Amino acid sequence: MPDVPASAWNHGAVAEPALILWDIDATLLTVRPLGQEIHAVAFAETVGRPLRERAGTTGRTERAILLETLRLNDVPADEATLAALYDAMGRVARSIEGRMREVGRPMPGAAAAVASFAADGAVQSVVTGNIRSVTESKLRALGLTDHLDLAVGGYGNDSLDRAELVRRAVTRAEAAYGQVFAPARVVVIGDTPYDVQGARDAGVRSVAVATGGTTVAELAAAGADAVLPDLTDVAALARAAFGTVGTDGLPV
Repeated sequence: MPDVPASAWNHGAVAEPALILWDIDATLLTVRPLGQEIHAVAFAETVGRPLRERAGTTGRTERAILLETLRLNDVPADEATLAALYDAMGRVARSIEGRMREVGRPMPGAAAAVASFAADGAVQSVVTGNIRSVTESKLRALGLTDHLDLAVGGYGNDSLDRAELVRRAVTRAEAAYGQVFAPARVVVIGDTPYDVQGARDAGVRSVAVATGGTTVAELAAAGADAVLPDLTDVAALARAAFGTVGTDGLPV
């Protein structure tokens, strides 16, 4: 199949509305190791003592991470404490955006990939385990806010279940834009099997990129509709999102 620009997949009046939902960490950007710092400082500000142990974070929503972190540190996990932690995390993230620019980086091809879908007329937002304020700081620090409507995303304080984050993002986007996004035209792009599973459970498409710690083979085995090594090939990304893929999950 010849290479074509992303716009070719939506060409003409018959095109259906498309919604692209991006994972953030290790898909669009990385700011490691500042995530640990955001949790530690916010915990100390909220609870009044140092963070002793942090829950595992990979593939989990912020709500799940904080609930377990509070349990591990013998702190009651009530809604008021969670809300205070969310507020503190947002403040900490904003305060270190300069350091995010110093130690972080966009993932290869990320900005061009987002711009390509925007040129095609797709609505774009995020489905991420991060809360919205931290998401905004990370994207702003690394210059990736263009073309992303963060008001209609699915965020880590919405639910423990990543599929519910996808559903909420779709509902918010449909309400904001006054149109229905068919499941085949909603695409979750992420780097872990958790992103894939969230999309599958929500009944929408998934494109996985091996830019985190999971291999192409592992992402294909997780059931992704298409798998790419990274975001650098815009034509391959277009095919992965809406085009034709082979039995191995790779665009053809």
